[in-house]
Amino acid sequence: MRIKVLLFVGLMLTAAGAVMTQAQDAAQPVGTMGDLMTSMVYPAANDLLLSIARGGPKDDKEWMAAQRNAVLLGESGNVLMMRGRARDQGEWIKDARMLVDAGAAAYRAVRARDTNALAAVETSINESCVSCHKQYRPNVHPRS
Repeated sequence: MRIKVLLFVGLMLTAAGAVMTQAQDAAQPVGTMGDLMTSMVYPAANDLLLSIARGGPKDDKEWMAAQRNAVLLGESGNVLMMRGRARDQGEWIKDARMLVDAGAAAYRAVRARDTNALAAVETSINESCVSCHKQYRPNVHPRS
């Protein structure tokens, strides 16, 4: 009986992996990496950082804008990990994951309307960008 259960679980995991691979294969990159950065990552990061520098959102409209930017920032990290986007499976994935984590932390802070928690995310956003740019855009951030 135990062997049958293990075989069943193994078959289910294999099937789930096949479905995930099909979903990844169905994803289709549209713009260039530069388009992704200038259309998604930079505006979301810059707007969040500007909001933090100004002491955080002040009204419902600003909180909603911060929430949109937090979601966009985090999800753009997921887009950077897509097949056809990821430059490698090492540093690129690590840096993209940092972007997802920073966006998720910003999202949680915004949902809680916690300006202190939002301010704490500033370092994570900057670190994810600088880490990636040092590795993949050495003309922007010379390697040390």
